[in-house]
Amino acid sequence: MRYDDSERAQAVASRARELMDEVVLPIERARAGGVTISSGTVAELREAAREYEVYAPQIPKAHGGMGLSFRDALPTFEEAGRSLLGSVAMRVDAPDEGNMHLLELAGDDLQKETYLEPLVAGELTSGFSMTEPMQGAGSDPKMIQTTATRDGDEWVIDGHKWWTTQGVEADILIVLARTNPDAHPYEGCSLFLVPADADGVEVLRDVPHMGGGNRGASHAEIRYDGVRVPDEHLLGDLDHGFVHAQERLGPARLTHCMRYSGMAQRALEIAKAYLSEREGFDSTLSDKQSLRHRIADAETNLHVARTAIRDAADRIAAGDQARVQVSMCKVFTANVTQDAIDLAVQCCGANGIGKDLPLSDFYESIRQFRIVDGADEVHRRVIARAAFDDVSDEELEPLTRFGTPTST
Repeated sequence: MRYDDSERAQAVASRARELMDEVVLPIERARAGGVTISSGTVAELREAAREYEVYAPQIPKAHGGMGLSFRDALPTFEEAGRSLLGSVAMRVDAPDEGNMHLLELAGDDLQKETYLEPLVAGELTSGFSMTEPMQGAGSDPKMIQTTATRDGDEWVIDGHKWWTTQGVEADILIVLARTNPDAHPYEGCSLFLVPADADGVEVLRDVPHMGGGNRGASHAEIRYDGVRVPDEHLLGDLDHGFVHAQERLGPARLTHCMRYSGMAQRALEIAKAYLSEREGFDSTLSDKQSLRHRIADAETNLHVARTAIRDAADRIAAGDQARVQVSMCKVFTANVTQDAIDLAVQCCGANGIGKDLPLSDFYESIRQFRIVDGADEVHRRVIARAAFDDVSDEELEPLTRFGTPTST
Protein backbone atom coordinates (compact mmCIF):
# COMPACT_ATOMS: atom_id res chain seq x y z
CA MET A 1 0.00 0.00 0.00
CA ARG A 2 1.13 3.55 -0.71
CA TYR A 3 0.29 6.41 1.61
CA ASP A 4 0.75 10.15 1.37
CA ASP A 5 4.04 10.06 3.27
CA SER A 6 6.66 12.66 2.37
CA GLU A 7 9.81 11.68 0.50
CA ARG A 8 11.85 12.13 3.66
CA ALA A 9 9.47 9.98 5.68
CA GLN A 10 9.71 7.24 3.06
CA ALA A 11 13.49 7.45 2.93
CA VAL A 12 13.93 7.12 6.69
CA ALA A 13 11.37 4.31 6.86
CA SER A 14 13.24 2.51 4.08
CA ARG A 15 16.47 2.69 6.06
CA ALA A 16 14.58 1.51 9.14
CA ARG A 17 13.35 -1.54 7.22
CA GLU A 18 16.93 -2.27 6.17
CA LEU A 19 18.03 -2.06 9.79
CA MET A 20 15.25 -4.42 10.82
CA ASP A 21 15.95 -6.95 8.05
CA GLU A 22 19.74 -6.85 8.25
CA VAL A 23 20.40 -6.40 11.98
CA VAL A 24 17.39 -6.55 14.30
CA LEU A 25 15.52 -9.59 12.98
CA PRO A 26 18.68 -11.74 12.71
CA ILE A 27 19.49 -10.93 16.36
CA GLU A 28 15.90 -11.71 17.34
CA ARG A 29 15.90 -15.04 15.49
CA ALA A 30 19.26 -16.09 16.93
CA ARG A 31 18.09 -15.69 20.52
CA ALA A 32 16.36 -18.37 22.53
CA GLY A 33 12.67 -17.65 22.91
CA GLY A 34 11.64 -15.77 26.02
CA VAL A 35 15.17 -14.70 27.00
CA THR A 36 15.52 -11.08 28.15
CA ILE A 37 18.01 -9.05 26.13
CA SER A 38 21.14 -7.75 27.82
CA SER A 39 22.25 -4.14 28.11
CA GLY A 40 25.11 -5.05 25.76
CA THR A 41 22.66 -6.15 23.08
CA VAL A 42 20.66 -2.95 23.55
CA ALA A 43 23.83 -0.89 23.06
CA GLU A 44 24.69 -2.93 19.95
CA LEU A 45 21.24 -2.37 18.48
CA ARG A 46 21.32 1.37 19.16
CA GLU A 47 24.74 1.75 17.62
CA ALA A 48 23.45 -0.01 14.51
CA ALA A 49 20.46 2.34 14.40
CA ARG A 50 22.83 5.31 14.46
CA GLU A 51 24.84 3.78 11.60
CA TYR A 52 21.66 3.34 9.55
CA GLU A 53 20.65 6.92 10.45
CA VAL A 54 17.35 5.99 12.04
CA TYR A 55 18.09 6.72 15.71
CA ALA A 56 15.54 8.86 17.58
CA PRO A 57 13.92 10.16 14.38
CA GLN A 58 11.20 12.02 16.31
CA ILE A 59 13.53 14.13 18.48
CA PRO A 60 14.90 17.54 17.39
CA LYS A 61 18.51 17.57 16.25
CA ALA A 62 19.39 20.00 19.04
CA HIS A 63 18.64 17.28 21.58
CA GLY A 64 20.28 14.35 19.81
CA GLY A 65 17.63 13.16 17.38
CA MET A 66 17.01 13.41 13.64
CA GLY A 67 14.48 16.23 13.67
CA LEU A 68 11.66 14.56 11.77
CA SER A 69 8.20 15.97 12.26
CA PHE A 70 5.76 13.78 14.18
CA ARG A 71 3.92 12.92 10.96
CA ASP A 72 7.10 12.04 9.08
CA ALA A 73 8.31 9.79 11.89
CA LEU A 74 5.20 7.58 11.91
CA PRO A 75 6.26 5.15 9.14
CA THR A 76 9.52 4.51 10.98
CA PHE A 77 7.57 3.70 14.14
CA GLU A 78 5.72 1.06 12.16
CA GLU A 79 8.94 -0.48 10.89
CA ALA A 80 10.27 -0.54 14.46
CA GLY A 81 7.17 -2.41 15.61
CA ARG A 82 8.01 -5.46 13.48
CA SER A 83 10.09 -6.79 16.37
CA LEU A 84 10.02 -6.20 20.10
CA LEU A 85 13.66 -5.18 19.67
CA GLY A 86 13.01 -2.60 16.95
CA SER A 87 11.70 0.24 19.06
CA VAL A 88 14.52 -0.28 21.56
CA ALA A 89 17.08 -0.03 18.77
CA MET A 90 15.66 3.16 17.25
CA ARG A 91 14.89 4.82 20.60
CA VAL A 92 11.19 5.02 19.87
CA ASP A 93 10.31 2.71 22.76
CA ALA A 94 7.56 3.43 25.27
CA PRO A 95 7.40 4.94 27.81
CA ASP A 96 10.65 6.82 27.16
CA GLU A 97 9.44 7.99 23.75
CA GLY A 98 6.36 9.67 25.22
CA ASN A 99 8.31 11.08 28.14
CA MET A 100 10.91 12.56 25.81
CA HIS A 101 8.12 14.19 23.82
CA LEU A 102 6.66 15.61 27.03
CA LEU A 103 10.02 17.01 28.12
CA GLU A 104 10.49 18.52 24.68
CA LEU A 105 7.11 20.28 24.88
CA ALA A 106 6.95 21.30 28.55
CA GLY A 107 10.50 21.22 29.86
CA ASP A 108 12.65 24.30 30.37
CA ASP A 109 16.22 24.52 29.06
CA LEU A 110 17.78 23.09 32.20
CA GLN A 111 15.33 20.18 32.32
CA LYS A 112 16.02 19.38 28.70
CA GLU A 113 19.75 19.42 29.27
CA THR A 114 19.51 17.37 32.48
CA TYR A 115 16.91 14.81 31.47
CA LEU A 116 15.81 14.98 27.83
CA GLU A 117 19.21 14.74 26.19
CA PRO A 118 20.47 11.87 28.39
CA LEU A 119 17.17 10.06 27.72
CA VAL A 120 17.62 10.47 23.98
CA ALA A 121 21.19 9.19 24.25
CA GLY A 122 19.98 6.14 26.17
CA GLU A 123 21.91 7.11 29.28
CA LEU A 124 18.74 7.40 31.41
CA THR A 125 15.52 5.44 31.74
CA SER A 126 12.19 7.02 32.70
CA GLY A 127 8.73 6.18 33.99
CA PHE A 128 5.39 8.03 33.77
CA SER A 129 3.79 7.71 37.19
CA MET A 130 0.11 8.61 36.85
CA THR A 131 -2.03 5.51 37.44
CA GLU A 132 -3.03 4.64 41.01
CA PRO A 133 -4.45 1.49 42.65
CA MET A 134 -8.15 1.31 43.47
CA GLN A 135 -9.79 3.73 44.32
CA GLY A 136 -7.33 6.13 42.80
CA ALA A 137 -6.78 7.51 39.33
CA GLY A 138 -7.07 5.08 36.44
CA SER A 139 -9.44 5.19 33.52
CA ASP A 140 -11.09 8.07 35.38
CA PRO A 141 -8.07 10.31 36.12
CA LYS A 142 -10.25 12.73 38.13
CA MET A 143 -10.00 10.23 40.98
CA ILE A 144 -6.35 11.13 41.58
CA GLN A 145 -5.34 11.04 45.25
CA THR A 146 -1.58 11.68 45.12
CA THR A 147 -0.81 15.19 46.38
CA ALA A 148 2.03 17.68 46.12
CA THR A 149 2.13 20.42 48.77
CA ARG A 150 4.38 23.46 48.57
CA ASP A 151 6.77 23.94 51.50
CA GLY A 152 8.92 27.02 50.92
CA ASP A 153 10.82 26.49 47.69
CA GLU A 154 10.12 22.74 47.68
CA TRP A 155 7.22 20.43 46.89
CA VAL A 156 6.34 17.50 49.15
CA ILE A 157 4.77 14.58 47.29
CA ASP A 158 2.66 11.93 49.01
CA GLY A 159 0.87 9.19 47.17
CA HIS A 160 0.62 5.64 45.91
CA LYS A 161 1.08 4.77 42.23
CA TRP A 162 1.22 1.56 40.32
CA TRP A 163 1.55 0.28 36.78
CA THR A 164 4.40 2.73 36.24
CA THR A 165 6.00 1.15 33.19
CA GLN A 166 9.76 0.86 33.62
CA GLY A 167 9.34 2.09 37.18
CA VAL A 168 11.73 -0.49 38.60
CA GLU A 169 14.48 0.47 36.14
CA ALA A 170 13.73 4.19 35.96
CA ASP A 171 16.30 6.84 36.81
CA ILE A 172 13.70 9.62 36.62
CA LEU A 173 9.95 9.49 37.27
CA ILE A 174 7.39 11.94 35.92
CA VAL A 175 4.73 12.11 38.64
CA LEU A 176 1.22 13.55 38.32
CA ALA A 177 -0.04 14.96 41.63
CA ARG A 178 -2.85 17.16 42.96
CA THR A 179 -1.51 20.67 43.68
CA ASN A 180 -4.74 22.63 44.13
CA PRO A 181 -7.33 20.67 46.16
CA ASP A 182 -9.95 23.39 45.67
CA ALA A 183 -9.91 23.19 41.87
CA HIS A 184 -11.30 20.52 39.57
CA PRO A 185 -8.60 17.87 39.12
CA TYR A 186 -8.25 18.77 35.44
CA GLU A 187 -7.30 22.29 36.54
CA GLY A 188 -5.53 21.52 39.80
CA CYS A 189 -2.85 18.92 39.07
CA SER A 190 0.80 19.28 38.10
CA LEU A 191 3.69 17.18 36.82
CA PHE A 192 6.97 16.76 38.68
CA LEU A 193 10.35 15.33 37.78
CA VAL A 194 11.29 13.00 40.63
CA PRO A 195 14.66 11.23 40.74
CA ALA A 196 14.04 7.56 41.45
CA ASP A 197 16.64 7.58 44.22
CA ALA A 198 15.05 10.54 46.06
CA ASP A 199 14.31 10.01 49.75
CA GLY A 200 10.78 8.71 50.21
CA VAL A 201 10.50 7.00 46.82
CA GLU A 202 9.90 3.31 47.53
CA VAL A 203 9.48 0.83 44.69
CA LEU A 204 7.31 -1.77 46.37
CA ARG A 205 7.30 -4.37 43.61
CA ASP A 206 7.20 -5.16 39.94
CA VAL A 207 3.51 -6.01 39.52
CA PRO A 208 3.31 -9.52 38.01
CA HIS A 209 1.89 -9.04 34.54
CA MET A 210 1.22 -10.50 31.15
CA GLY A 211 3.86 -9.87 28.49
CA GLY A 212 7.18 -8.16 28.72
CA GLY A 213 8.68 -10.39 26.05
CA ASN A 214 12.41 -10.31 25.52
CA ARG A 215 12.62 -6.76 26.90
CA GLY A 216 11.40 -7.67 30.37
CA ALA A 217 9.90 -4.23 31.07
CA SER A 218 8.54 -3.75 34.59
CA HIS A 219 5.25 -2.27 35.79
CA ALA A 220 6.07 -0.89 39.21
CA GLU A 221 4.03 -0.19 42.32
CA ILE A 222 5.58 2.86 43.97
CA ARG A 223 4.98 4.66 47.26
CA TYR A 224 5.80 8.38 47.51
CA ASP A 225 6.17 9.20 51.19
CA GLY A 226 7.08 12.81 51.88
CA VAL A 227 9.23 13.05 48.75
CA ARG A 228 10.79 16.50 48.47
CA VAL A 229 11.72 18.03 45.14
CA PRO A 230 12.81 21.62 44.46
CA ASP A 231 10.50 24.03 42.69
CA GLU A 232 12.55 23.75 39.50
CA HIS A 233 11.43 20.11 39.24
CA LEU A 234 7.92 21.27 38.36
CA LEU A 235 7.47 20.17 34.74
CA GLY A 236 5.52 22.69 32.71
CA ASP A 237 3.01 25.09 34.20
CA LEU A 238 1.58 24.82 37.70
CA ASP A 239 -1.88 23.20 37.78
CA HIS A 240 -1.62 22.34 34.07
CA GLY A 241 -0.56 18.73 34.58
CA PHE A 242 -3.52 17.24 32.78
CA VAL A 243 -3.05 19.57 29.82
CA HIS A 244 0.58 18.52 29.53
CA ALA A 245 -0.32 14.86 30.04
CA GLN A 246 -2.78 15.09 27.16
CA GLU A 247 -0.07 16.65 25.00
CA ARG A 248 1.96 13.54 25.74
CA LEU A 249 -0.79 10.94 25.49
CA GLY A 250 -2.37 11.99 22.18
CA PRO A 251 0.75 11.54 20.02
CA ALA A 252 1.92 8.60 22.16
CA ARG A 253 -1.31 6.76 21.39
CA LEU A 254 -0.69 7.18 17.68
CA THR A 255 2.92 6.01 17.92
CA HIS A 256 1.68 2.99 19.87
CA CYS A 257 -0.79 2.37 17.05
CA MET A 258 1.98 2.44 14.45
CA ARG A 259 4.30 0.17 16.43
CA TYR A 260 1.52 -2.37 16.95
CA SER A 261 0.43 -2.20 13.32
CA GLY A 262 4.02 -3.10 12.40
CA MET A 263 3.89 -5.98 14.87
CA ALA A 264 0.62 -7.20 13.41
CA GLN A 265 1.97 -6.97 9.86
CA ARG A 266 5.03 -9.02 10.83
CA ALA A 267 2.76 -11.58 12.48
CA LEU A 268 0.79 -11.92 9.25
CA GLU A 269 4.02 -12.26 7.24
CA ILE A 270 5.06 -15.14 9.50
CA ALA A 271 1.61 -16.71 9.22
CA LYS A 272 1.55 -16.44 5.42
CA ALA A 273 4.98 -18.04 5.16
CA TYR A 274 3.87 -20.86 7.45
CA LEU A 275 0.58 -21.43 5.63
CA SER A 276 2.41 -21.53 2.29
CA GLU A 277 4.67 -24.37 3.46
CA ARG A 278 2.52 -26.37 5.89
CA GLU A 279 0.44 -29.09 4.26
CA GLY A 280 -2.75 -30.64 5.51
CA PHE A 281 -5.68 -32.46 3.94
CA ASP A 282 -4.09 -32.76 0.48
CA SER A 283 -2.95 -29.15 -0.02
CA THR A 284 -1.01 -26.36 1.62
CA LEU A 285 -2.94 -24.47 4.29
CA SER A 286 -2.62 -21.33 2.17
CA ASP A 287 -5.01 -22.94 -0.32
CA LYS A 288 -7.80 -23.15 2.28
CA GLN A 289 -10.39 -20.50 1.46
CA SER A 290 -11.41 -19.76 5.04
CA LEU A 291 -7.84 -18.89 6.01
CA ARG A 292 -7.30 -16.83 2.88
CA HIS A 293 -10.41 -14.78 3.61
CA ARG A 294 -9.37 -14.20 7.22
CA ILE A 295 -5.93 -13.03 6.10
CA ALA A 296 -7.62 -10.73 3.58
CA ASP A 297 -9.79 -9.20 6.31
CA ALA A 298 -6.77 -8.66 8.55
CA GLU A 299 -4.82 -6.95 5.77
CA THR A 300 -7.82 -4.72 5.02
CA ASN A 301 -8.25 -3.69 8.63
CA LEU A 302 -4.55 -2.83 8.99
CA HIS A 303 -4.74 -0.64 5.89
CA VAL A 304 -7.75 1.23 7.33
CA ALA A 305 -5.92 1.65 10.65
CA ARG A 306 -2.79 3.07 9.00
CA THR A 307 -4.86 5.52 6.99
CA ALA A 308 -6.81 6.70 10.04
CA ILE A 309 -3.62 7.14 12.08
CA ARG A 310 -2.11 9.35 9.39
CA ASP A 311 -5.28 11.44 9.26
CA ALA A 312 -5.19 12.01 13.03
CA ALA A 313 -1.48 12.89 12.85
CA ASP A 314 -2.16 15.42 10.11
CA ARG A 315 -4.81 17.04 12.31
CA ILE A 316 -2.38 17.25 15.24
CA ALA A 317 0.27 18.76 12.96
CA ALA A 318 -2.30 21.40 11.95
CA GLY A 319 -2.80 22.38 15.59
CA ASP A 320 -5.90 20.32 16.38
CA GLN A 321 -5.88 18.09 19.47
CA ALA A 322 -7.85 15.54 17.38
CA ARG A 323 -9.07 13.84 20.56
CA VAL A 324 -11.96 12.03 18.87
CA GLN A 325 -9.84 10.93 15.92
CA VAL A 326 -7.06 9.73 18.24
CA SER A 327 -9.59 7.75 20.28
CA MET A 328 -10.97 6.21 17.10
CA CYS A 329 -7.47 5.20 16.03
CA LYS A 330 -6.60 3.82 19.44
CA VAL A 331 -9.65 1.61 19.93
CA PHE A 332 -9.81 0.44 16.30
CA THR A 333 -6.10 -0.30 15.95
CA ALA A 334 -5.89 -2.03 19.32
CA ASN A 335 -8.63 -4.44 18.31
CA VAL A 336 -7.64 -5.14 14.72
CA THR A 337 -3.98 -5.69 15.63
CA GLN A 338 -5.00 -8.04 18.42
CA ASP A 339 -7.22 -9.93 15.98
CA ALA A 340 -4.43 -10.14 13.39
CA ILE A 341 -1.89 -11.49 15.86
CA ASP A 342 -4.42 -13.94 17.29
CA LEU A 343 -5.08 -15.14 13.73
CA ALA A 344 -1.34 -15.58 13.11
CA VAL A 345 -1.01 -17.68 16.26
CA GLN A 346 -3.94 -19.84 15.16
CA CYS A 347 -2.55 -20.28 11.66
CA CYS A 348 0.78 -21.54 13.01
CA GLY A 349 -0.74 -24.01 15.47
CA ALA A 350 1.74 -25.34 18.01
CA ASN A 351 4.44 -23.17 16.44
CA GLY A 352 2.24 -20.18 17.17
CA ILE A 353 2.22 -20.77 20.92
CA GLY A 354 5.83 -21.96 21.03
CA LYS A 355 8.75 -19.60 21.51
CA ASP A 356 10.76 -20.44 18.38
CA LEU A 357 8.73 -17.78 16.59
CA PRO A 358 7.97 -14.35 18.13
CA LEU A 359 4.19 -14.78 17.83
CA SER A 360 3.55 -15.81 21.43
CA ASP A 361 5.51 -12.78 22.66
CA PHE A 362 3.53 -10.61 20.26
CA TYR A 363 0.30 -12.14 21.57
CA GLU A 364 1.15 -11.36 25.19
CA SER A 365 2.24 -7.84 24.28
CA ILE A 366 -0.76 -6.86 22.18
CA ARG A 367 -3.43 -7.66 24.77
CA GLN A 368 -2.29 -4.82 27.01
CA PHE A 369 -2.86 -2.30 24.22
CA ARG A 370 -6.63 -2.44 24.74
CA ILE A 371 -6.04 -1.19 28.31
CA VAL A 372 -2.90 0.98 28.43
CA ASP A 373 -3.11 4.56 27.15
CA GLY A 374 -6.84 4.43 27.81
CA ALA A 375 -9.06 1.36 27.86
CA ASP A 376 -11.34 0.66 24.89
CA GLU A 377 -14.35 1.72 26.95
CA VAL A 378 -12.85 5.12 27.76
CA HIS A 379 -12.11 5.87 24.13
CA ARG A 380 -15.56 4.70 23.04
CA ARG A 381 -16.99 7.09 25.63
CA VAL A 382 -15.08 9.97 24.01
CA ILE A 383 -16.27 8.95 20.55
CA ALA A 384 -19.87 8.48 21.66
CA ARG A 385 -19.95 11.84 23.43
CA ALA A 386 -18.94 13.56 20.20
CA ALA A 387 -21.35 11.44 18.16
CA PHE A 388 -24.32 12.55 20.31
CA ASP A 389 -23.15 16.15 20.61
CA ASP A 390 -25.22 17.48 17.70
CA VAL A 391 -28.33 15.39 17.21
CA SER A 392 -30.87 16.73 14.71
CA ASP A 393 -34.52 16.58 15.81
CA GLU A 394 -35.59 17.29 12.24
CA GLU A 395 -34.73 13.72 11.24
CA LEU A 396 -37.72 12.48 13.29
CA GLU A 397 -40.32 14.96 12.08
CA PRO A 398 -42.18 12.36 9.95
CA LEU A 399 -42.86 10.11 12.98
CA THR A 400 -46.29 9.87 14.62
CA ARG A 401 -46.26 10.67 18.35
CA PHE A 402 -48.64 9.25 20.95
CA GLY A 403 -51.59 11.56 21.35
CA THR A 404 -50.68 13.62 18.30
CA PRO A 405 -52.65 12.22 15.34
CA THR A 406 -51.16 12.64 11.93
CA SER A 407 -52.86 15.51 10.10
CA THR A 408 -54.45 14.74 6.73
